[in-house]
Amino acid sequence: MILADKIIENRKKNGWSQEELAEKLGVSRQSVSKWESAQAVPDMKKILQLAEIFNVSTDYLLKDDIEDIERPEGAVYNDDYEEETLRKVSMEEANAFLTHNEKAARQISTGVMLCILSPVLVTVLGGFAEAGRGPIDEWSAGILGVVVLFIMIACAVGLFLISAFRGSKYEYLDKVNIDTEYGVSGMAKERRNAYSEKHTRLLVVGILLCVISAVPMFIYEFLLHYHHDDGSLEALGVGILLITVAIGVKMIVLTCIRQGGYDRLLEEGDYTRINKRAGKYDGIYWAIAIAIYLGWSFVTMRWEMTWIVWPVAGVLFAAYREIMKAVMKSR
Repeated sequence: MILADKIIENRKKNGWSQEELAEKLGVSRQSVSKWESAQAVPDMKKILQLAEIFNVSTDYLLKDDIEDIERPEGAVYNDDYEEETLRKVSMEEANAFLTHNEKAARQISTGVMLCILSPVLVTVLGGFAEAGRGPIDEWSAGILGVVVLFIMIACAVGLFLISAFRGSKYEYLDKVNIDTEYGVSGMAKERRNAYSEKHTRLLVVGILLCVISAVPMFIYEFLLHYHHDDGSLEALGVGILLITVAIGVKMIVLTCIRQGGYDRLLEEGDYTRINKRAGKYDGIYWAIAIAIYLGWSFVTMRWEMTWIVWPVAGVLFAAYREIMKAVMKSR
């Protein structure tokens, strides 16, 4: 019996999936898959780890003529364990997905930016019109601003729907366990490594823009202490705040979706198999976040404040995911 078969046999006897064994060894699931299909051989350090994890000797693992081994005392085996069904992903399909993911990243990030920018015109025009400084009266400014707001939201929803429709054939990457054909993992890792520096740069700049977006309002409060404001300066500050946040959030969403594409193919990061099971209800979570954002915004018309829903939702999402992972692991 060759090493590949021994890894499969001992993994199944312990009732572990490839991902669970990979976690114990500190490697990717694809590495375990390649060992078990004899496409690659673990190095000596991993051989020693395998021997320790399986509670067998290295001789047993390395020598093909040693086939039988006594079960370690106290070990728990699952002889009824059935190998999981994996969805094959070819190189052609992987490249097509990454091409789609690039387009989806631009569409979704632009849609999110439009949602944040949508109240800018109604806020700025309304503020200047109320102060008597606008080119049109207050009523006209309100109507024009609301019309533009709905148009921008409609465009954003259109982008979301187009992206979702075109990406529907790749939904399995988020839902089922996959097995990439030879060369796919290497290609995805190479492209992810090449993109990692740009990912970090976009993420840092996006976060910094969100942080400094409040600066115009601090400046406004400072000036208000010394000068009376008729409302136009505050409206301008809110507009600049929303524009800055919109650009920052677009960068964050854009780069996270791009990075997520590589992680999907590698089943790493947020797309490990346990995370796929934990992410079963992610759509409901974000639907609730959108409902809260739009409901709060339209009821209060405080668009300069309601954008805070998104960073809060992002922070809470991390906690939500950890809770879901714990629930899935306990099943």
